[in-house]
Amino acid sequence: MIDWIPPAAIFILGGLFIPLFKGRAQKMYILLLPAIAFTSLLSTTHGTNWVYNYLGYELIFGQVDKLTMVFAYVFVIMAFIGMLYALHIKEQGQHISAFLYIGSALGVVFAGDLFSLFIFWEIMAFSSVFLVWYQKDKASIDAGFRYLLVHTAGGLFLLGGIVLRVVETGSIEFGHIGLDGLDSYLILIGFLINAAVPPLHAWLSDTYPEATITGAVFLTAFTTKTAVYVLLRSYSGTEILVYLGAIMALYGVVYAVLENDIRRLLAYHIISQVGYMVAGVGMGAAIIGGFAQMQEVATPGQMLATNGAAAHAFAHILYKGLLFMGAGAVIYMTGKRKLTELGGLYKTMPITLILYMVGAFAISAVPLFSGYVSKTMVIAGAEKSHLTLIFLMLTFASAGTFLHTGLKLPYFTFFAKDSGIRVKEPPLNMLLAMGVAAFMCILIGVYPQMLYNMLPYPVDYHPFTVGHLVGEMQLLLFTAFGFFLLLDKLYGERTISLDTDWFYRKGSNVFMWFINGPLARGSQWPVDVCMRAISFLKWFSKNPVLAIMLFKDSLTLRFFGHIGSRTQTDSIRYLEDEKKHYPRDPVKRNPVGDSLLLALMFMAVYVMYYMFAA
Repeated sequence: MIDWIPPAAIFILGGLFIPLFKGRAQKMYILLLPAIAFTSLLSTTHGTNWVYNYLGYELIFGQVDKLTMVFAYVFVIMAFIGMLYALHIKEQGQHISAFLYIGSALGVVFAGDLFSLFIFWEIMAFSSVFLVWYQKDKASIDAGFRYLLVHTAGGLFLLGGIVLRVVETGSIEFGHIGLDGLDSYLILIGFLINAAVPPLHAWLSDTYPEATITGAVFLTAFTTKTAVYVLLRSYSGTEILVYLGAIMALYGVVYAVLENDIRRLLAYHIISQVGYMVAGVGMGAAIIGGFAQMQEVATPGQMLATNGAAAHAFAHILYKGLLFMGAGAVIYMTGKRKLTELGGLYKTMPITLILYMVGAFAISAVPLFSGYVSKTMVIAGAEKSHLTLIFLMLTFASAGTFLHTGLKLPYFTFFAKDSGIRVKEPPLNMLLAMGVAAFMCILIGVYPQMLYNMLPYPVDYHPFTVGHLVGEMQLLLFTAFGFFLLLDKLYGERTISLDTDWFYRKGSNVFMWFINGPLARGSQWPVDVCMRAISFLKWFSKNPVLAIMLFKDSLTLRFFGHIGSRTQTDSIRYLEDEKKHYPRDPVKRNPVGDSLLLALMFMAVYVMYYMFAA
């Protein structure tokens, strides 16, 4: 019925009409748009759709296959949940920014060419930053500018790689790229920045905690997951991603140990969870010719890893959105965001606690929750590919996730010491949004086949075998035992953890010093020299003969101490008087003679130059 409308256009164009509606009509409208987009997805056919010719190139706004649809479905579902959570927000600008952000993320997912991908990639960066700036305090404004600076740099890497690739190949088709030249490395760097791969990750943990309560929910869903999508599409099977992903998984967990800010703790776990997806991308097979062709040559481990990366991205968007909604509800009602400032909230916010714990169990891979049926696919993919070190790193990171997101954060926020804070549950729309996300986390966990049927390759994986269940429960129980054993050591501290953004900040100070100091002075020096030369020539041209005589007298005085028969004192007085009255009476000048003298001088220089040059 509406399959002629690209899903991205529904959000981008639809968002621009939000100011035309008021009150309840506006709320209905912003919930209706995701429903329309979902209907559009149901009628979207696989293949190449929405193709437009531009300057001899084909712009493809509908490259559709099973991988596309996995991300498209969850993006639209999360759009509905996020807008329901933000329904009480009266600032129309936040809703417009969110719709532009969602639409551009869908544009990236459906892009079949590098040019349209880049356009939507940049719209994502510039629309999402307003979800940070609408917080309207110094911390959010500063974080937003740093966010924009990093993503602009990433966009430049991406654009540079695209330009080189188009020059070399003559094609703007977006498909498998792999590492085969400078262009591929530049494009990869652009993608890795959005994926928050260390050391290019600090923008995420710096920005997300400073966003608006509702804006942070959208931020968790789209930027890093579009990066996972493009990596799956273009760099699947790239070995370095296996190790980068495993490092990410551990890195995020370690930094979460040090965090006192509840949203910053969750932000570091985004880095950790995306690490599983990046590792899954690296363990997969290069997707050349489509998934049907690759199924014939890819190993079971490679197919499982690719499926796991896509499935975990789907599950992660829902449970991480739920976790940020729960944390946001606490901040919205209490005005507090530090573990050291919270405690005892289970008494007045029990529904928020229950819904948060669904997300916590999902991210911790507790059986019957969504994370269990997706995360274990990636870990099993590492095991089937005989990557023992990667298997151990991902397993250890999984234990760390339960330790901090499943135990530490809820314990010190809702239990532990009673902070004396007495608040109500958040608004109904926030609870409903959390309820929908929690339902999805449980539904996928109980009935994983619903998710598995969407994945690129046929799934031959059974998460509820005795071996998987026993192994996972052992890991969770030992982690819980360690948590309560070391409870006193895990309490939040009033500290700030320095990350790689320290180098950005200090480096920017050094950069600004260099710009304003040595570089500014160095660039001004040629200007000063030219201005002095112009001033001298202007002075000299007023009376060249007298000017030459003054130079001669000045040299004579310097080397001989006097001019002619005059004493030294008279010579100095005479020279000062001549300079004072320069250029003297123009009537006494001989313009023809002066011009002839200058011409002879330049001729002499010209002849001497060519004599020595010869």
